Amino acid sequence: MGQWRYTMMTDKLTATLQIAKRIYSLAQEQNEPARMIGAYTVMAATLYHLGDFETARQFWMRGVKVWRSGGVRSSFEEVDSQAVSCLSHEALIEWHFGEIASSRVTMAEAISLAKELNDMHGLAVALFYAAALGYFELNPAVVEHLASDLIELSTRHNFAHWLATGAIYRGWARSASGDTVAGIAEMEEGIGDYRAMGSMLFLPFFLALVVCRIAPAPRRVSRGCWRQRDAN
Repeated sequence: MGQWRYTMMTDKLTATLQIAKRIYSLAQEQNEPARMIGAYTVMAATLYHLGDFETARQFWMRGVKVWRSGGVRSSFEEVDSQAVSCLSHEALIEWHFGEIASSRVTMAEAISLAKELNDMHGLAVALFYAAALGYFELNPAVVEHLASDLIELSTRHNFAHWLATGAIYRGWARSASGDTVAGIAEMEEGIGDYRAMGSMLFLPFFLALVVCRIAPAPRRVSRGCWRQRDAN
């Protein structure tokens, strides 16, 4: 799982997919619900960023189904709760398929579950994707609120990665709300911190936010700019 996370952020997604398949195979051998949710999530996240939305959704739906079945008894977790991550990504994919109301409900559930489990890293993940949904809907007020929460949480728990992304989103929100100079400065600082960690996954997308200043049509952005490295 650690190798998958590192490769996801820094390498080509074709390499990431091979690791995800290995995790999925190992989880099937163990056949333990919590591990299966994690395996479904890594497969889905990798395929999502490769642009295979339909297959990604099938994996996320399987993970959510296992979670809702109530059969997850193991306390096994990786960096964050598999259920929180799975729900966060399920909300994201629901938005892509036009299920906006359902997407909001699922994302709210992910945030609530992270708080209930006291899963602070999972909460950071959920806040990040909730901010993404706010951006897709071109709602600066929502994005700024969520990004500020993400920054506060990340500062308190030393989540350098999520701190940088929170700054980028908050900068976009402020720029889109009219405070262009300060907003872009915050975005550029956040991107600098993001790059310094070697992260590449969302870099083209974040750079596009600075270049565009304000977002183009949300469906074009979500289906285009989030498919990054392997196309470059």
